Amino acid sequence: MTAQKIIEVAAAVMLRNDGSFLLAQRPDGKTYQGYWEFPGGKIEADETAYQALVRELHEELGITVTTAYPWLMRMYVYPHATVRLRFFRVLAWQGEVHGRENQRFSWQHWSDISVAPLLPANVSVMRALELPEIYAITNADESGCEAFMDKLEHALQNGLRLLQVREKNLSGNALEKFARQVVATAHRYAAKVLVSGDDGLARRVGADGVNYTSAQLLACQTRPTFEWCAASCHSVAELQRAGELGFDFALLSPVLSTQSHPGAPHLGWEKFSDMLSDTTLPVYALGGLTPVELSVAQQHGAHGIALLRQAW
Repeated sequence: MTAQKIIEVAAAVMLRNDGSFLLAQRPDGKTYQGYWEFPGGKIEADETAYQALVRELHEELGITVTTAYPWLMRMYVYPHATVRLRFFRVLAWQGEVHGRENQRFSWQHWSDISVAPLLPANVSVMRALELPEIYAITNADESGCEAFMDKLEHALQNGLRLLQVREKNLSGNALEKFARQVVATAHRYAAKVLVSGDDGLARRVGADGVNYTSAQLLACQTRPTFEWCAASCHSVAELQRAGELGFDFALLSPVLSTQSHPGAPHLGWEKFSDMLSDTTLPVYALGGLTPVELSVAQQHGAHGIALLRQAW
């Protein structure tokens, strides 16, 4: 049996400020007619994925893309073809969306999808859309636990919705007490909490998931049984392993020089971008970053940024 040729596709996750995104219905006469999908189309031999995205959205929806960032790659094997989809988050465009091929379209939100059926290759992307752009890491070591809880409350009031409990200088009962306080406070704001590297602690304090170290990731044989699983990665092989195990997202570090390790080697933005070129996971950039670098990180393929000191 000969291997199927891989069809290269550029797909657009067009996002509005309220978090809604556009789905288009495949028109009559096309394979999977009537199914809903993220708009886009085939990448021609002489095009980059970005060029194909811009062309397809103009041809299909009559708009001109002005801001689009690379995001995820997904492979899917259909009975008739194998497709490699390169998803972009499209944040700005000119013109009013209208179906040039008489296709229907609908603005949806990941928490309430009201159209069906969805094209199978697009379903897994919905999970990634739940993730916010900022992933904060606790830093009670510098301020003390009591003062940190005030900082956490303030951050949650200002929109923080995803954080990790990672305190290397706390252990035993002190760490568990702190983690319980963080989870209870975060859950009042519907924020999700992951615990660094300790499944048992995560379960005891009612956390939403775990964030494995790279060593734990490489030793892992199956996905941890939590709602959310993340992994801290430093190589392409580790990113691939996290994807194979079905983790929900990853961190990649260190991107820039950090305060704690000022002279240590770091990736830089170009290498960071190269490492993400075929990732199947949403990835947070970590290391030496401030909130103003969010856009730069996304231009280089990151889902968002992870922050330690700068989050608080």
